[in-house]
Amino acid sequence: MLELLTWAVGGILWVLSGMHLYWVFGGQKGAKAAIPSTGTALLFEPSKIGTSIVAILLALAAWFVLELGGVTQFLIFSTFHSYGAGLLSCVFILRSIGDFKWVGFFKRKKGTVLQSGTLCSTRPFVFSWEQPF
Repeated sequence: MLELLTWAVGGILWVLSGMHLYWVFGGQKGAKAAIPSTGTALLFEPSKIGTSIVAILLALAAWFVLELGGVTQFLIFSTFHSYGAGLLSCVFILRSIGDFKWVGFFKRKKGTVLQSGTLCSTRPFVFSWEQPF
């Protein structure tokens, strides 16, 4: 069961990394829905360098998850695993909480494209560990 969960989380992170690379190389599909907006205007214009960095970090996170699950070889030194797992968990928890206005579980601005269901909701993935298998 752990191996299945490891592949699922690692696979999701790889797909997200690939989506960011798609946007770096000029892809437009889904870009407007992925960037927070006021409803009429985007809150920021992501640069190609910033999007590339996010893609690289997501790919590294995917590899790290696969290493922690024992699916791949250790390319990252093992003393980093305990600290890295905590750091990665904190990053994704903080990302899901958001900024309390535009993104995250507790955002106040509702009805934007980011919320309208054009993207898969992350809530089932974040809280899936609570369900018995």
